[in-house]
Amino acid sequence: MAVPASLTTLDISGQYFMNKTLSDDADEILRLQGVSWWTRQAIKMSTLYLTIKHYKDDAGVEHIDIDQVLTGGVGASKEERTLDWAERETNNTTFGWVLGRSRRIKLDELDDEFLKTGWLADVAEHGAIQAVAQSDTAKSGTTWYSEQTFGFEEIDGERRHTRHAHFVGPGGEHIRARFVYDYQGPLDA
Repeated sequence: MAVPASLTTLDISGQYFMNKTLSDDADEILRLQGVSWWTRQAIKMSTLYLTIKHYKDDAGVEHIDIDQVLTGGVGASKEERTLDWAERETNNTTFGWVLGRSRRIKLDELDDEFLKTGWLADVAEHGAIQAVAQSDTAKSGTTWYSEQTFGFEEIDGERRHTRHAHFVGPGGEHIRARFVYDYQGPLDA
């Protein structure tokens, strides 16, 4: 189902699942992040579901909380993003210790052409969500860096939630990937 035009990057709340047919393959990114072959195979056979709650707290600071569930008992995780560009440490069940920060950003402020192109007009108007994450190498034993932009694109004639990712691996490998999510409905559905 297409994402309704009423949803913009000002509020991406809803239920989504990854469209593997339209998304780029993430296996090499996961391998470079130190995810085991067995776990990567389980991820390939699973479907990723996202429940996204986008809101402002009492101080007016934006938050995006994402519950992620992989089918088949592969696992679940939670991303809690505060769009204030402050660095936060988390211990992710898949990637280990990670340092991350998030914010809203105008597309013309991005340096990477891949991260700033392809978006619908409302993303250009309101800004994309930028999320930067990197391994906490001292704690995780791995070294990688990822920058993502979240927004909406028209793909196959439908408005879809997408993420553009620029990943840099431990050996300096650069991978750019787009992940496409189909809309399932609002949070209360």
